[in-house]
Amino acid sequence: MAEDFRAEFVREPAALKQHPALVLNADYRPLSYYPLSLWCWQDAIKAAYLERVDIVAEYEETVRSPSTEIRIPSVIVLKDYVKPQKRVAFTRFNLFLRDEFQCQYCGTTGDLTFDHVVPRAVGGVTSWENVVAACSPCNLRKGSKSLHQAHMSLRKPPRAPAAEQLRNTGRKFPPNHLHDSWLDFLYWDAELEA
Repeated sequence: MAEDFRAEFVREPAALKQHPALVLNADYRPLSYYPLSLWCWQDAIKAAYLERVDIVAEYEETVRSPSTEIRIPSVIVLKDYVKPQKRVAFTRFNLFLRDEFQCQYCGTTGDLTFDHVVPRAVGGVTSWENVVAACSPCNLRKGSKSLHQAHMSLRKPPRAPAAEQLRNTGRKFPPNHLHDSWLDFLYWDAELEA
């Protein structure tokens, strides 16, 4: 059995890439929700060996060295608390997350780009307060016109998000894969069982 796993691992070295570890802060909350704070299994084992993390849950699979066999961690907790950032970086991803991956003109979720509410051609700046997520058709329709000229309106006014607000918005978008051992540590918007 171990021979089969070793042969499979040698043939497919990417096989263990499917065993990420959920990284929790010292307060047992994920460092980030979107993207979900995950480390590859190698980094998780290294951090555990260096006593920087505690292992809370493990996968069934193991890795071996000549003298040691270790189960792959699936949930780890940092021993030192990492203070969350207060300032939110102005990035395309964070902008889309603030706008919940929806066009701020029509509400669609596909083919997103971003748009300057006050066009740059007339002095609009690239800032949280002037840039919104927009689908390509709406962006083309608005072009370099004002909202009034384009006969368009925003679903909500653009504002700079607070870090906690962005983290809470990220909880609405769980990743495609959630390992069973992670579920007790993630607080997605789901109904609790009675």
